[in-house]
Amino acid sequence: MTAFNPDLMSEIRGRFAHVEACPFQGPRIFFENAGGALTLQTAVETSATFAAIPDNQGRDNPAAHALMEVIRRAKDDMAVFFNAPGGQFFVGESGTELTFRLIRTAVMGAPDGGAVIGSTVEHPASRSAARHWAEKAGKRYISVPHDNATGAVTPGAYARLMTPDVRVATILHTSPVTGIANDVAAITAAIRAVSPQAFVFVDGIQHASHGRIDIAGYDIDGYVVSPYKVFSRHGYGVAWVSDRMTALPLEQLDNGPRANWEMGTRDTGAYATFSDVVSYFDWLGAAHNDSDDRRTRIEAAGQAIHAHEQALTNAMLHGTGNLPGLSELPGVTIIGGTDNPHREGLVCFALDHVPAADIVSRLNDQGIRTHIRKADHYSGNILTPLGLETAVRVSLCHYNSLAEVTALLTAMKEIAAD
Repeated sequence: MTAFNPDLMSEIRGRFAHVEACPFQGPRIFFENAGGALTLQTAVETSATFAAIPDNQGRDNPAAHALMEVIRRAKDDMAVFFNAPGGQFFVGESGTELTFRLIRTAVMGAPDGGAVIGSTVEHPASRSAARHWAEKAGKRYISVPHDNATGAVTPGAYARLMTPDVRVATILHTSPVTGIANDVAAITAAIRAVSPQAFVFVDGIQHASHGRIDIAGYDIDGYVVSPYKVFSRHGYGVAWVSDRMTALPLEQLDNGPRANWEMGTRDTGAYATFSDVVSYFDWLGAAHNDSDDRRTRIEAAGQAIHAHEQALTNAMLHGTGNLPGLSELPGVTIIGGTDNPHREGLVCFALDHVPAADIVSRLNDQGIRTHIRKADHYSGNILTPLGLETAVRVSLCHYNSLAEVTALLTAMKEIAAD
């Protein structure tokens, strides 16, 4: 059983573009959500609407006033979705660009000397930025090892290497390679127990589509997401920053507003399409909770998403009907372990007798979209310690169905038997 009844599942799928067919390939099952989730139909329509508007923000005319109101409302929506009562939100070029910018600001604005700490499980965006700017600032970089068996990094692992002079810390919320989530609040507590004034940055890019973001409960200074991975579109990223981060020296125009993070005129449509995302979570939550409080409904959506995706990944791993699960295939390695309670909608695996590239290709021939992960600058930190050169990533979202998982397992049973 999944968290959604058939009628609700049909409604959910009807709200997304290209759910069952690719405009280039034709009918297909989409299990490549970690590379970019499906887009809400409303976000597609909103993008077209705002792309046609010639007016800019900040002018004294009705169109400019309306654009500024859209942005103001979107920032309010973001505050509810992320549960961020303080600080501020802004958009940038991409999640990676914002990651570099926030880490650069923290490292270069923190007191001289000291250290920057991060973990080996991180995406190269945060890890590269932290190492690069630590070197530029003359700060040593502390690398916290993740657990190869679970694919996670623990608060204890951070605590063992923490020093009082840590100025900046980076945390990965969920891995795009393993799908395993880390305990952000507990890791931050371990950091602040030793260095209370450290600036703490979190990469939430892979986590966001699964819901359950709670900035108020994390005690952090920066959080970044890529909206194309949470049902919006490409072309922008969303960042939240604490007031203490904003108090650092910022890159900005001379004599401009002191607390302004945005550089140049941003796309109003970017803000508007994120409002579409928040409205969707609100709608889905209302199907599971009749509270009048919007945040409560959004939390209910996150809980339902988690339950549905957990049911799908359990079926994917352990089988359904008379079909064996991926964990039961001969010669299989499940990255992060088979029964990992911190998995979020993603199974990454390898077979010792069928190359990952062949698996991805053969699944694609059957209309099942997955992705190969290679031991390169994106995934080598996870795969190389396991002795793997490649693996297959099957990433799902809550609009995927048990029937689609069944189709995957049917195909994999045949592939593994060859």
